[in-house]
Amino acid sequence: MPFGEVWRPPPKRPYGSSALQVLASCLKGFYLHQCALRGVNGDLRTALEVRRLPTQVDRDRSLLGHVMTSMPANPLAPRRRPRRRHPKMLPEGTRADLAPVVNTARDAMVVTWLSDTSMRIGGLTGLHLVDLHLREGADCGDCKSPHVHVCHRWGNANRAAAKIKPDWRLVDGVITGGEIYRASPAMVSSYFKYMTSEYAVHAAGHGMLLIQLAGPKRGEPWSADAARGMLRRAGRRADLPGRIKPQAFRHQFTNDVMDAADGDPLVAKAAGNWASAQMVDEVYGHPDLHSPKFDAALRTVWGEQ
Repeated sequence: MPFGEVWRPPPKRPYGSSALQVLASCLKGFYLHQCALRGVNGDLRTALEVRRLPTQVDRDRSLLGHVMTSMPANPLAPRRRPRRRHPKMLPEGTRADLAPVVNTARDAMVVTWLSDTSMRIGGLTGLHLVDLHLREGADCGDCKSPHVHVCHRWGNANRAAAKIKPDWRLVDGVITGGEIYRASPAMVSSYFKYMTSEYAVHAAGHGMLLIQLAGPKRGEPWSADAARGMLRRAGRRADLPGRIKPQAFRHQFTNDVMDAADGDPLVAKAAGNWASAQMVDEVYGHPDLHSPKFDAALRTVWGEQ
């Protein structure tokens, strides 16, 4: 293993991470089989039969994952290197460019809510009015500031559903639990503008937040596909490059929070309701190429004052 990579005769390339994981599993099984078959080398067998704590992915894949306490580990396997993914961000100035080209207060509210939170489009279009606690000190007790509860529901008429499924419940007309997103003043303002104008005229009494404003199904719940189409058409009217997608708002929000928090992944994880701070750091953690620290580090290496 010269230079830490498994050697292979040219023109073959060194094994990749996935291939090394498979080879380590085969090698561990071979050693354990030989130790058990011949009854030798008990120290090696003990060293290979190690265990680790289960991750959330392990629990999700198992039938009784909630009762798991440990998982088999392989000391022969190499450590996984962190993957540096590059999510697609919004074009610069997207929010300001979309504001004058959206046609309705509902569309303006969607742009504002996607920009000021990391909410997914399925969770946004699946919101009910009871999920909104846009006031200080709501009765739910989950958050003192104005916030929104994103709750996974199977029976929405528009087939929109939140991706994450934390427990939630409705007690005496008050929603508790679910994914909680804090609401900005701009979100509250756009909500009241929409509710006092378009929603008050076209509401159909189903209790969902976003509704259709035209056509034969006016007043019915607005679907996630319709919201995606609205963003796509608004991006074309604003002459923005590429296709404007709801997921890009989520990436942009997390990236902006990381920059504002000096690269602290724990703050971005809490603000964006991400499952892992490590994943946030791997995907969105990056140095600011225009910061004074970055410039000073380069000048120090270059030998300049």
